[in-house]
Amino acid sequence: MYEQIDRYIDRLLEGSAPNAPLWNIENIRQGKPAHWNYIDGCMITALLCAFDITGEQKYFDFAEKFIDYYVSEDGSILGYSVDKFNLDDINEGRVLFDLYKQTGKEKYKKAIFLLHSQIEKQPRTNTGNFWHKLIYPNQIWLDGLYMAQVFYVRFQKEYGGGDYSDTVSQFKNVRKYMFDPKKRLFYHGMDCSKTAFWADKNTGCSKNFWLRAMGWFCVSLIDNIEYIDDDDAIAELISIFREAIEGISQYADPDTGMFWQVIDRGGEEGNYLETSGSSMIAYAMMKGARLGVIDKKYSEMGKKTFDGICRKYLKINDDGELNLGGICLVAGLGPEDNKRRDGSYEYYISEPVVENDAKGVAPFVLCYTEVKRLSAV
Repeated sequence: MYEQIDRYIDRLLEGSAPNAPLWNIENIRQGKPAHWNYIDGCMITALLCAFDITGEQKYFDFAEKFIDYYVSEDGSILGYSVDKFNLDDINEGRVLFDLYKQTGKEKYKKAIFLLHSQIEKQPRTNTGNFWHKLIYPNQIWLDGLYMAQVFYVRFQKEYGGGDYSDTVSQFKNVRKYMFDPKKRLFYHGMDCSKTAFWADKNTGCSKNFWLRAMGWFCVSLIDNIEYIDDDDAIAELISIFREAIEGISQYADPDTGMFWQVIDRGGEEGNYLETSGSSMIAYAMMKGARLGVIDKKYSEMGKKTFDGICRKYLKINDDGELNLGGICLVAGLGPEDNKRRDGSYEYYISEPVVENDAKGVAPFVLCYTEVKRLSAV
């Protein structure tokens, strides 16, 4: 199946334009106009990683052309507004560092500083963590640690004097307040005011352990561990990363190596082995083992998960085209006018499951690059 994955990626690129990517199923379904968003950011991140490991120029060229559509010469970004204080909108900014380094285009640097201006003004919880969005006041989501902190760390490394203390503090707060020591898992979200309808009135945490949220968290940790150049900061994040990987690994499906949409309730009615979160955990495992921060056994565990995804969800349709299924389209908590998104088990298993969405495809491609690194050793 591996030899077909390259053709699958090529098909997605050939069928996509910057204003109409095939992989942004959420935008397509909602009929949204082209705008800067984290879903595209995930895919462009994966393509730049593919370029790094393969050296194939087509991946870089596509990424550059794609981002050029959204970033103007003055550094302004199509469809982006600082005033929304949406951490998701920071995510795509991480690719700007690589593009600026490779091309020297000043507009990329200007856009980096525009996005950082949001970081500087982002509202914070009483723990010192960023609000996830303006519409989610006082809330920490695991998703947000991926969306903002990788960009933040890269900015601090390039332009901020290498001070990573804020990022480390935010991760440590998540470990302090959102980790369940019995389940050895992290809750999806926490409302620090403990007033949101989905929040536990004593802890402020949500009710369940959503796979993709924990996937975002683990990927953010290992990506930041790679970028940070301060030994003390790295040690703090490695401790949290090891605990997270050890905790979730106990819930792997023994046959496929994959993980369940609601992590700790495998086999229950309606639950399913989910592609995006499984890909994220597999990538984090393989990369963590490669970087030497977790045991080498996790390299094989991650590889088993990747192979399990390929067997279960990478399928050829009647037209002879490969498609990646088993991807939860979207899930969240609230806001207050959306009581359906209550963090319950029933909610998480009710969201649409789709094919070829970048929230699944991008981490799958990242996994594939780690598999390629393994074969190159």
